[in-house]
Amino acid sequence: MFDSLSNIFKTGELRTKVLLTLGLIFVFRLGAHIPVPGVNTDAFAQLVESGMIFGLFDVISGGAFKSFSIFAMGIMPYINASIIMNLMTVAVPYLEQLKKEGDEGRKKITQYTRYLTVILAFVQGLGMVIGVNQALLSPSAIAYLTTALTITAGTTFLMWTGEQITEKGIGNGISIIIFSGIVSRVPQGISSVFEYLGAGTVSYASVLLLCVIGVTIIAGIVLVHEGQRRIPVQYAKRVIGRRVYGGQSTHIPLKVNQAGVIPVIFASSLLMFPETIVQWLSGTSFAAFYSQWFGWGSSGHTVIYALLIIAFTFFYASVIMSPVDVSDNIKKYGGFIPGLRPGRPTAEYIGRVMSRITLAGAVFLAFVAILPNFVFMATKIPNIYFGGTALLIVVGVALDTMKQLESHMLMRSYQGFIK
Repeated sequence: MFDSLSNIFKTGELRTKVLLTLGLIFVFRLGAHIPVPGVNTDAFAQLVESGMIFGLFDVISGGAFKSFSIFAMGIMPYINASIIMNLMTVAVPYLEQLKKEGDEGRKKITQYTRYLTVILAFVQGLGMVIGVNQALLSPSAIAYLTTALTITAGTTFLMWTGEQITEKGIGNGISIIIFSGIVSRVPQGISSVFEYLGAGTVSYASVLLLCVIGVTIIAGIVLVHEGQRRIPVQYAKRVIGRRVYGGQSTHIPLKVNQAGVIPVIFASSLLMFPETIVQWLSGTSFAAFYSQWFGWGSSGHTVIYALLIIAFTFFYASVIMSPVDVSDNIKKYGGFIPGLRPGRPTAEYIGRVMSRITLAGAVFLAFVAILPNFVFMATKIPNIYFGGTALLIVVGVALDTMKQLESHMLMRSYQGFIK
């Protein structure tokens, strides 16, 4: 493993990518400790600890939320904007046409996503500031506006940072930012467990059970993330001039979890947005009703969370891979699935297989995401935010980033991490 790590820095291009990614992560972690002017961070931290807003939000933002830094909202508004734009590309003909235009169309959609991110970030930031006005040193309209604009600028900067990592660094920039935020909270989580042990509030058996559950879930995530259903494809021989093409057998690898951690991130961010908006109505009967039935950890929230993950998994899988397009490409190059006619029968078969394996992957993602509620009942260890959703994101992003490094190293005849 250490030889593989050293090989990363032997190639100038790959070294530059890795160092750029690490440098931008450092900037993100540095900004997470720069507080917004005019805010009593201690009072805000007490509001967060009282359960006013999700602890998971603080974990994903790498502690920037609890300290109310310039990156308090993290990258969630950008994710919300991406969700909306993905849905609109299906419903709006103009955006659907842009999507089919290749790179130029995608650039325009990305530009619209940026504009929508700024709007959502400002609305969410203003709602957050008004909801926690007790933490402001001098509450006023100017203070609300200034604070909202500051954290909106922070989110916009993170959006740019993520795009730079994706374009010039290693891995998916948005996922890397969320990954680094979650991992940065691990030492504090371990410290809290030792404090609970020292105070006698939890037992060693509970901590051991938590470790066993964690290792088991990580193994399950890796297994599902790497699981594939391989559909055999046979290509007929074709004679063009004096050359013979085709005649070989191959397969279509359909991943059990084609969407990765994207559905979990989508569902989490989508549920966090209304929670922030509810802060506008803090103290009202509606806010109390929402917190009771749809607050974080409630039965209503758990059910909606699981259903959203399943729905987003199917939606994202259908976006990244179309059975009709796959069938047309197979037919175009003279291939066929043994026992099936090319064209519509092949597309229907691929669609059925995709639906079955996607359902299995979606149910697994939903189960792992809601697991912390059941882990708390089993171990009695409070504030287990580094649980299902965090583990899914961390393991998924780590595997995807490692594969990108692997491909770069194999291109240069170096042995990678996977042996």
